[in-house]
Amino acid sequence: MRALIIRHDHQSHAGYVGARLAERGFVSHEVTVVPEQRFHSPDVRVAFPRPTDFDLVVSLGAPWSVYDTATIGTWIGEELALLAEAVRADVPVLGICFGAQALAAALGGRVERAPRFELGWHTIESDEPALISPGPWYQWHFDRFTVPPGGRETARSAAGPQAYVVGRSLGVQFHPEVTPGIVAAWLAGGGDAEARELGLEVAALRRTETGARERADALVDAFLADVAKI
Repeated sequence: MRALIIRHDHQSHAGYVGARLAERGFVSHEVTVVPEQRFHSPDVRVAFPRPTDFDLVVSLGAPWSVYDTATIGTWIGEELALLAEAVRADVPVLGICFGAQALAAALGGRVERAPRFELGWHTIESDEPALISPGPWYQWHFDRFTVPPGGRETARSAAGPQAYVVGRSLGVQFHPEVTPGIVAAWLAGGGDAEARELGLEVAALRRTETGARERADALVDAFLADVAKI
């Protein structure tokens, strides 16, 4: 089985989610949208593969906003088209943070600024804890999505929806993939200064949460069995 992993920037990778997919027999093909040398000018051109060449698509997080086309340029429109094509072709999608927002936008939902930011480890309210554990999950977002037409919200927090299912696809606002190395890269790439501006303790953002890998594994397993039905 083949998984397409969409990495939007060089600081992010599939982490625990990618590791679990490998354990479940998936061979991953990674596409990095914005290379390191273009991180501060992310309006690049990208040749995305066809989603129908894969058994699963995973769209990861990003430090930008889905709606900020003045900054990120045309590739977001091409990614939305890819995600919409995947859903039409019955190829399951797992959208994570920015990826969940992009999936929602591709299917007719909205992406907007959240009424509050969420950074660090947070618990959430889940209607389906066998699929989406209450956490704690790592959060790092300033935007939120609305659940697209035909989808069902499965979890939420005070900032907005945290997870939804549409067909064989799942979007989650939090970061089940996050590892200590991913967090360190985000902080080193400018997140530490951003956190201080918000009055947050950087040391708390570096904290490792017990059971994070196990929760990520359980989420991937439940997604594959109950949503993607692979």
